[in-house]
Amino acid sequence: MTDKKPQRSGGRVARVAARAAGPTEDERAVRPGFSGGAYKPLTDNECKQVYETALSLLEDLGMGTPVPEFIEVVTAAGGHVDSDGRLHFPRAAVEHAISTAAKKFTWHGLDDEKSIEVGGDAVYFGTAGAAVSIYEHQTRTHRHSMLQDIYDIARLVDTCEHIHFHVRTVVARDMIEAPELDLNTAYALAMGTTKPIGTSFFQPEHVYEAVDMWDEMLGGKPGSFAERPFCVANNTFVVPPLRYAEDAAHSMVAQVRAGVPINLLSAGQAGATSPAALAGSLAQALAECLAALTCVNLLKPGHPCVMGLWPFVSDLRTGSMTGGSGEEAVLSAAAAQVANWLGLPSGTAAGMSDSKMPDNQAGHEKGLTVTLAGHAGANLVYESAGMLASLLACSYEAIVIDNDMLGAINRTLRGIEITPETLSADVISKVVHGPSHFLGQDQTLSMMQSEYVYPEVGDRVSSNDWNDAGSKSVDETAREKVAEILSSHYPRHISPQADAAVRARFDIRLLQEALNPKSP
Repeated sequence: MTDKKPQRSGGRVARVAARAAGPTEDERAVRPGFSGGAYKPLTDNECKQVYETALSLLEDLGMGTPVPEFIEVVTAAGGHVDSDGRLHFPRAAVEHAISTAAKKFTWHGLDDEKSIEVGGDAVYFGTAGAAVSIYEHQTRTHRHSMLQDIYDIARLVDTCEHIHFHVRTVVARDMIEAPELDLNTAYALAMGTTKPIGTSFFQPEHVYEAVDMWDEMLGGKPGSFAERPFCVANNTFVVPPLRYAEDAAHSMVAQVRAGVPINLLSAGQAGATSPAALAGSLAQALAECLAALTCVNLLKPGHPCVMGLWPFVSDLRTGSMTGGSGEEAVLSAAAAQVANWLGLPSGTAAGMSDSKMPDNQAGHEKGLTVTLAGHAGANLVYESAGMLASLLACSYEAIVIDNDMLGAINRTLRGIEITPETLSADVISKVVHGPSHFLGQDQTLSMMQSEYVYPEVGDRVSSNDWNDAGSKSVDETAREKVAEILSSHYPRHISPQADAAVRARFDIRLLQEALNPKSP
């Protein structure tokens, strides 16, 4: 009689233990940067037509109110200023800028493990916005957003697995003057999250001041931020149609000189500040972003930029913006596709629900617009969490709910891997000749976390269990999750010594006590 063969290590018991320990980063069902681009609302020929129209607009109409630095570099490249003061761009200058532009760049996190590689076909989901109010779950009303909200939202996003970068979502309405607003926003974001961050600037001098502050946070050595830029400037440089916003253009020059990556953001509104025809709105947005890209690359070839085509849509019955419409969804997806077709880093806005609260309307509008933008291959999907009321409001609860949504959408980007193992013929055979179900199979246990994504606040229990647990809606569950996080999560990636050095040099309005848990 032969001896029994020893049992293999790594059997069912080992798999159960591994599941309890949780998957490694590479074993997770989703991770940042899955490939997009499968959804193509435009053909290649249509992308070319949009591009050719954009080049013609820049050559024939040009851009109004150019700043001196832009005039200097564009005219040196063969452009000219007409009698109306409009700066015209020769086709060759634009094409040269596209060829010299950065095709990829690293958007660093204050934790290097949170850094993301922008460009190619990688898709990342994040926040953005300039909302002026916060939706209050308890009272179902909206209140003014404050500096404390910028810090608290950053802390909340810091814990949300499926939000990969954090551009500020609200304006601190308790900061009256532009200098204190820009500096304190930049401070609160950097203190609140280790993820890549983004913000905006009213004036060029604020850019230099913020970079000095970030250098101080990184240890005080001048140039530290430029070596490892963790903030991308959202620069809405254009007053559509085809006219520079002068303060933003001056700030863009400062961002180039200070080493701050730039989201070149055009946000015309179809039917209002861009053509009602979606194709025309897309062509105008591309022309505006190419004008900025050309100026930046003439100033400093290869400076990291995002082609931030954010073409918005109007409800033509009222003229108001509609961020959750089917038109917005397909236009944002096409915007990402055109930028990718040019081989340039792309960013667009999605998730801008018109609902005033995190309800079913918000859910279907966000799900539609974010899914199409992701599958179109937008490298950066901005506004994808937390935004309500056509970008006029942000909700803490919506951020947590949308984190679940983003995990599910990211899972659809990953797709289905077809291999002999995953086709599961052997497993099916075992079950057919055995227990008639797959629940106890080793494959089922091993794939529970590597193949599947689970919601944190979304409800999947039975109706009876839901009733027994208090019949809570998802926003009620999200409210409890928000309270739990904000009472306990205070990031410590900036040392107290570095923070003290920042506070000694700069006018920081966020109270130091706000950076620590409240005493019981």
